Amino acid sequence: MTVKEGSLELSATRKLVVSSLLVGVAVVLSPLYFPFGPTKCYPFQHMVNALAGVLLGPWWAALVAVSASVIRNLTGTGTLFAFPGSIPGALAVGLAARFLPARRRAFGALFEPLGTALVGAYLASTLVAPAVGRSVATSALVVAFGASSVPGSLLGFALILLLQRVSILASARSLA
Repeated sequence: MTVKEGSLELSATRKLVVSSLLVGVAVVLSPLYFPFGPTKCYPFQHMVNALAGVLLGPWWAALVAVSASVIRNLTGTGTLFAFPGSIPGALAVGLAARFLPARRRAFGALFEPLGTALVGAYLASTLVAPAVGRSVATSALVVAFGASSVPGSLLGFALILLLQRVSILASARSLA
């Protein structure tokens, strides 16, 4: 089964496999976090968002973020802040990568903090914080989410460049 996007044919099975691997990476690395108020900040989730957005596109990246957030919450390594703290960043990367020229697609990874620290922090402070009985200023969440998403997106960007350099992603166009 293939999904047609522009002039490229994408294997849905291949995207599912890559998505599953990225969810696994996010979950395995989830014990590596730093607490910030009521949140747990996971730079490696943002690294995964950067990889997923560039390699798979916005919707698959959002699916990776949702899946990792659900599993992290079920295993006790995440909080409800994981959802607004990951999904907007994954979407931002995927959308940026989609609209950048193919040879500049890796730079889409650097858009992750925009989605996470701006959109995600606002959603977290207005929707999630009241739902869990906490009052958290949006500005505090911008700092927390930024402190997590900036290094994570830089790490994801570096990994994409490394994978391109060693020709593992020479066929990245067939994914995204």
